[in-house]
Amino acid sequence: EIKIGSLLAKNRIALAPMTRARYGEDGVPKDINAEYFKQRSSAGLLITDATGISKEGLGWWLAPGLFSSEQVEGWKKVTSAVHASQSIIYVQLWHMGRQSHSSLFGIQPVAPSAFAVKGDTHIKGGSKAPYEVPRALETSELPRLVQDYVSAAKSAKEAGFDGIEIHGANGYLLDTFLQSSTNHRTDEYGGSKENRFRIIREVIEGVKTVFPPEQIGIRFSPNGGYGDMGSSDNFETFSYAISEVDKLGLGYVHIMDGLGFGFHGKDKVFRLYDARRLFSRVIIGNVGYSKEKAEGVIEGGVADLIAFGRPFISNPDLVERFKGSLPLAPDAGYDKWYGHGGDESIGYTDFPTAP
Repeated sequence: EIKIGSLLAKNRIALAPMTRARYGEDGVPKDINAEYFKQRSSAGLLITDATGISKEGLGWWLAPGLFSSEQVEGWKKVTSAVHASQSIIYVQLWHMGRQSHSSLFGIQPVAPSAFAVKGDTHIKGGSKAPYEVPRALETSELPRLVQDYVSAAKSAKEAGFDGIEIHGANGYLLDTFLQSSTNHRTDEYGGSKENRFRIIREVIEGVKTVFPPEQIGIRFSPNGGYGDMGSSDNFETFSYAISEVDKLGLGYVHIMDGLGFGFHGKDKVFRLYDARRLFSRVIIGNVGYSKEKAEGVIEGGVADLIAFGRPFISNPDLVERFKGSLPLAPDAGYDKWYGHGGDESIGYTDFPTAP
């Protein structure tokens, strides 16, 4: 057991947030989504798929949202299913920023600065298209952006979530504000690391009016190249950001410290022990962990929980398999990661438990 704020997680295994694209065109969770999380509810902490805070922030076909009453009602099915297993579930609040696409809601992507991601993205219908050049947000728009996070936090509370995780990783909006390679602003939200952190501080202060700070987490990817990211000053920037979220009282920081998601190579690797020097509460590690490696970092005191992603796709009973030292089912193939419409159970809720 481990305490996350006032909540007691029954073990130190977290279900990592994974975009599975199984929610239908309107981003409303359905019975099959509740079943998916229920199957994996032996985890001490479950973190949902990244969930769009607004139409502007949601640009992934068949991903969930948290900005309509129908979405709130759908999420209630999920939280009820997880709570029936005495587990804790947080929703990950997501604004995709420049990785969004106008094909979904007809809204041009927004970002701190007008730099497009290199390459192609998946758009509505499953086809590919080049990333679009985002519109740089005006300074006057940023209070509205913060309010979008607050509104989503209120919806999360109404839906029965135990807490929220702010998505500050993987080249999405908040990450692009924080990193110097993607933030070339000349107002008070650009330039110094303190200024680049400003919007994250304002989002945290905003959602703290809805949830107590110990029931708020944030995810960072200081090493990641995903989303065309990585900056030469990342070690300094993320050290500052983690020390500041500690002062703001957040319950946990979720660090994608593993390099299996792609390392940008522009600065030295940020490790969990670097976070431990800066953060006084729960630290969650993530990316590429085995049971043995997870036990090592937890026993060494540098992490409190480890989030598992891909192993949980094909092993809904991952916790039981770890406890019983049972072999794991092989990781699901890439073709099973995302829904494409059609029968959503395939590669989602159809993986068997250990015999």
